[in-house]
Amino acid sequence: MQSRNNQPKYYMLMEHLKEEILMGRIMPGEQIPSENTLTETHKLSRHTVRKAISMLVNEGYLYTEHGRGTFCLSRSSKRNDSKNIGVIMTYISEYIFPRVIEGIERVLSNNKYSIILKNTSNILNNEALYFEDLLSKDIEGLIIEPTKSALFSNNLKFYEAFDKHNIPYVFLHGDYRELEGKSKVVLDDVAGMYSVVEYLAKLGHKNIVGIFKADDTQGIDRHRGYAKALTDTGLPYDPDSVIWYHTEEQEIKPFAIIKQMLEEKRNIDAIACYNDEIAFKMFPLLNKLGLKVPDDISITGFDDSFLSENCPVKLTTVSHPKEVLGEEAAKILLQLINDKNYKNNPIQKIIIPKLIIKDSCRKR
Repeated sequence: MQSRNNQPKYYMLMEHLKEEILMGRIMPGEQIPSENTLTETHKLSRHTVRKAISMLVNEGYLYTEHGRGTFCLSRSSKRNDSKNIGVIMTYISEYIFPRVIEGIERVLSNNKYSIILKNTSNILNNEALYFEDLLSKDIEGLIIEPTKSALFSNNLKFYEAFDKHNIPYVFLHGDYRELEGKSKVVLDDVAGMYSVVEYLAKLGHKNIVGIFKADDTQGIDRHRGYAKALTDTGLPYDPDSVIWYHTEEQEIKPFAIIKQMLEEKRNIDAIACYNDEIAFKMFPLLNKLGLKVPDDISITGFDDSFLSENCPVKLTTVSHPKEVLGEEAAKILLQLINDKNYKNNPIQKIIIPKLIIKDSCRKR
């Protein structure tokens, strides 16, 4: 084992063994490799190995029985009585997330639980760091808004670790396709976007551009609703009328492509946006290009956020019962915590959103 980043070798071994324990590769009651084995495997002195083991004993990860060896200590009793819940969100900005967290906190605080809140900024490396941190803490369960849920994630290994340690979790807003059978609270994003596009079609719009986020399941499902509504209303689906963007592109790509389309005189009579935030930021661009909403072009959002009320024209959007989603996620997690067989009894709740008609669309 080579020293790196100026870390002592005993510390590196200690971190390696801790990771094996936290990830469930060494389970409670299981004996760790002997001092001789660790010495030979990692090419360390016996003194270095003993120091690493001693640190883990002091931290409550291991215990030693004279004449038998060193074993992984169960931390489940401390976890089960901690009254701590981890909440991982992709963002905690003013957009919609404070009210979601309010809903979670209301239910949990009424049941004497405290929240450990983490914000990934929709960055997978951040999510991994927070998962590692929460595995080392005494928590009874987790509410997780998954990071980039439409993409394959190396962080799926942490969900295996939570399962091995009997730490229940509830997905919020989306989930990974590989974990579709787990407990979750989500909006029916397909139905929500369907209602928007159907409404636009009934108003006579025939050239509806859709803007969707490519790296989360909400974006994928909202696109499905868009495509289905076009088909059901007799409008053609044109891939060139769909704009996909990833998290890192959200400030530039949707607006640059809309600008290009309009400057090329593409026939566009409506823009169905992934969310209110994209729609809100579309107004200055359309104004700069000399287009008025809704006289020249209709525009819709999704989430019924405060932004929908603060656009130059009040935005037709789709409801997002933020506090209700948070409350439901917390209630489900408490049910899982009290169910010893929770892994075989997943609870899934799908909330149907409603179309909120305001002033940003007109008949064509």
